[in-house]
Amino acid sequence: MTTFQRFTPQPPAASVSELQARITALLPAIGAGAAQRERERQLPFKAIAQLAAAGVYTVRIPKSHGGPGGSVRDVIELLLRIASVDSNVAQALRPGLAFVEGLLVSTTEDAEAERQRWFARYLEGAVIGNAGWELGGANGAIAARLVREGDHYRVNGSKFYSTGALFADWVSAVALDEDEQPVSFILPRDREGLVLLDDFDAMGQRLTASGTTHLQNVRVEASDIRTRTVEEGKRTIVTPFLQLFLGTVQAGIARNALDDAIRFAREHARPIKHSSASRSVDDPYVELAVGDISARAYAAEALVLKAAEAIDRAWAAQRAHADVEQAAVEVAQAQYLVAELALKAAETLFDVGGASTTGRSHNLDRHWRNARTVANHNPRHWKAAVVGAWQLKGTEPPTSGLF
Repeated sequence: MTTFQRFTPQPPAASVSELQARITALLPAIGAGAAQRERERQLPFKAIAQLAAAGVYTVRIPKSHGGPGGSVRDVIELLLRIASVDSNVAQALRPGLAFVEGLLVSTTEDAEAERQRWFARYLEGAVIGNAGWELGGANGAIAARLVREGDHYRVNGSKFYSTGALFADWVSAVALDEDEQPVSFILPRDREGLVLLDDFDAMGQRLTASGTTHLQNVRVEASDIRTRTVEEGKRTIVTPFLQLFLGTVQAGIARNALDDAIRFAREHARPIKHSSASRSVDDPYVELAVGDISARAYAAEALVLKAAEAIDRAWAAQRAHADVEQAAVEVAQAQYLVAELALKAAETLFDVGGASTTGRSHNLDRHWRNARTVANHNPRHWKAAVVGAWQLKGTEPPTSGLF
């Protein structure tokens, strides 16, 4: 495993276009090593650190706070570019970018002070990871416990799916207090008793650093406590953003599969014996396969960008309930189709060549494994059923954190 890295942060980007140029310049190198990293299970510490130093987490920070003041669509466009070269890197950014959305939506008494503090850290290149979910018990159940100890607290428990935590300067977590109420807090990665493990063993998205976090009698200061912005039972604009993030990763996978299909057809594939073509790129069925993948990637990208605009409209409407509900529905519709588009694109990639496409050195199967793993975060059939209930009866999407 490569070690934790940091680079000197670049000055804050004055515009979204400047930030896009910085990120785009990093992507060829990140993409060039993606297949090998995934095959050899080398976590992308350098890629995350480079993106953070370039300002990837700052896109939504308002100009009034020193950022470029980008929209949700701007975030999704950047994520599409990143996911199209390495979906693991893109998903690892999810906790940090969602944290920004939480800061933007917060209306608590100390919300502005919290924004000032954390936006400044982001502009200095900080990375934030997550340690919220746990294994065992009911879905979403919390066993970790936070207990007061004088002027501070102590927390004990274990978390899983700690996406991005190994790459992070700060780790966000949640535990139940002595009144059985969930409390969110954020800890520096070097806090005594905070143990981060590289033990995520999924078949896909293996390099998102989504393994175990142990909280072993960790001291939690009062200043580490945060206001919860995503809670079951409450509708918030942050939840559609979190869900769209996953759909965007899948759309990026489809684009990455297309790029690999083109490369393989040009550089490695040979026509089958009875083909009329002397080169694979002239074989009509190879052309058909690549065209099919291209159409799927195009459609997936269009869907997530359109859904991003729905979230932006909800922001423009001051997050009115009806607009947030509409955004949730549009994101669910996009997710339902994007999951299928990405999976089929990753499968069709193998129609571009023969048995050689399955060679481990090419690692082309990572696209299907990655797409399947992201799709399994939320059963897609629930998305369609919820949209159908909304269309037929006006039933609001659940406030379960998945819509």
